[in-house]
Amino acid sequence: MRSMIRVKQVVPLDRFVVRLSFTDGTQREIDLEPFLHGPIFEPMRHDRDEFLKVLVDSRAGTIVWPNGADIDPDVLYLGLQPAWRELPNLAAQAMV
Repeated sequence: MRSMIRVKQVVPLDRFVVRLSFTDGTQREIDLEPFLHGPIFEPMRHDRDEFLKVLVDSRAGTIVWPNGADIDPDVLYLGLQPAWRELPNLAAQAMV
């Protein structure tokens, strides 16, 4: 059984871009702006100092902020769309 790949390190770069190192040794630069949606992410969207407080929660294996916001590590690793972008599509499919 393969172990789950998780975030090992985060380095903030320009604007909302971070460099993530994963437990399989890969690195990716990801623009987090599309993920910073909703009330829990508002402090990070509007205050660079709040965004820069991002860190890795080694227990969860993903990036988190002090206010409890986090992003699913599989979404980050696999380059998936933020959940809020998928919700309208799911609702539309249910109506068909």
